[in-house]
Amino acid sequence: MVHRPAESPTSRQWFGLVAVSLGVALIVVDITIVNVILAPVIDDLAITAVEAQWIQESYAIVFAALLLVTGRLTDLYGARRMFLIGLGVFGLTSVGAALAPGGGTLILSRFLQGVGGAMILPASLALVNATFTGRARGQAFAVWGSTIGAAAAVGPLLGGWLADFSWRWAFGINIPLVAVIAAAALLHLPASPRTEGRIDGIGGALSAAGLGLLAFALIEGRTHGWLTTTEPLTLGGLSWSAGPSPVLVAFVLSALALGAFWRRQAALARRNDEPLMDVRLFAIPSFRNGNAVTLIVGLGEFGIIAVMPLWLQFALDYSAFEAGLALVALAAGSFCASGASFSMTASATALVRVGLLLEAAGLVALGLVADTDTAWWPIALALFVYGVGVGFATAQVTNVVLVDVPADSAGAGAGVQSAARELGAALGIAVLTTLFFSRLGSGLEDRIAGTGLTDRDAERLGAEVTESAGSVIPALAAEPGTAAAAGVAREAMTGALALSSHVCAGLLLLALAATAFIAPRDAGPSARPDPGTGPGTEPLPEPEPSPR
Repeated sequence: MVHRPAESPTSRQWFGLVAVSLGVALIVVDITIVNVILAPVIDDLAITAVEAQWIQESYAIVFAALLLVTGRLTDLYGARRMFLIGLGVFGLTSVGAALAPGGGTLILSRFLQGVGGAMILPASLALVNATFTGRARGQAFAVWGSTIGAAAAVGPLLGGWLADFSWRWAFGINIPLVAVIAAAALLHLPASPRTEGRIDGIGGALSAAGLGLLAFALIEGRTHGWLTTTEPLTLGGLSWSAGPSPVLVAFVLSALALGAFWRRQAALARRNDEPLMDVRLFAIPSFRNGNAVTLIVGLGEFGIIAVMPLWLQFALDYSAFEAGLALVALAAGSFCASGASFSMTASATALVRVGLLLEAAGLVALGLVADTDTAWWPIALALFVYGVGVGFATAQVTNVVLVDVPADSAGAGAGVQSAARELGAALGIAVLTTLFFSRLGSGLEDRIAGTGLTDRDAERLGAEVTESAGSVIPALAAEPGTAAAAGVAREAMTGALALSSHVCAGLLLLALAATAFIAPRDAGPSARPDPGTGPGTEPLPEPEPSPR
């Protein structure tokens, strides 16, 4: 079959891509920026530890829960429309967060911000997928993916800088940015066609419940216990303080909800009755196997970003701003990969493999150079190599996943891919933070006994360091009686960081092995045919029978 050569993208299309990428950067930054501003928020609003935890995690839970629903809405009402509505919701809720008089209002604003973010991400993917074809499509996804990697790294830097003025600016800065991005989207993105159809309300409720409960369980497992309750869960005036962990119950309920969701979607697909997620998409090898790789990549990529700032601030004594500045090397590497991909002719699958190999190499190097007195430049070099890998892998794995998805299912396909990425990230953060703090605790027990402290004091200090995520180390170092304990705490935290780096590298190598199941045809930079030809116009295969 001979395809017509794809036309070169216009300047308007490239400017539209900038608008889409900035919108994605906005929602990714808001995931990481809160970690840096949380301390001044606690002081200013006099909130409890439970409220602080919900300020951190409510956004990510709602974000993950709604991705399949918003993906379907994107197909029905048009990607540009959903992108603009999502920006509006995100901007309005940022106003609420910036002006929040108390913890309850801030938590509510964070929940609603998650709704806006869940609208923006699948719509952005669908816009890139529909706007570009051929080689330009791979280049566009390189820009889109590099933006995600860079934004995740820049969030702590921006938060540290804004916290010097007021934590409220971490949310207030979103408002003018939303206005600029919305104006650029209206000017440079063509209106997306609407599709006749309906929303499967029951399926939407099942998917939101299943994904939301799964995200909650992955995020909260270390806090409340994986099997039995170790810390009470307080919601309003209710407290869950004993018996099976709420995390275990959430896992069970999530499995039941997602199982019922899959069976319902398979049944609707067999009847051609407008499913929320057409499970026949998983019969497309590039979509099915690409999403598996996406999930594993999320596991390996996001966990290390969660623990790196802790090590930089409390083991190496960086300020919040300096810790964020150290992560700029990651962002720089990500953008360098984006620029380099423009001149490369390799397939998207090959770029994913190169990226995963570079990510693993960067993390192995980070684990090897990590010490309590490591200079900044070996850290920056390791993070730069890691960032280059992120720029290749994160961008092109999306190209792999969506290359053969029919145009009228692009939003749903983007929703599934986004959900795989977010759940992989949540699982990676859960696994890596659990591993990090477990290793920190055991390392402290091994080292602190030799500091001359009594067993009781050693146990107490070890618990304080672990429960404070290391933030108590500077105070311990300032007291002559506990300065030795602070030194061994830094050593233990460094050992935990090195182990976490190597585990993340192993997960990324596992993702690299998983790419063997992606056929080269599925992900070439020019694989996507012109509209009206190729696999995107053929009927989807019948779904496999639902499990019984």
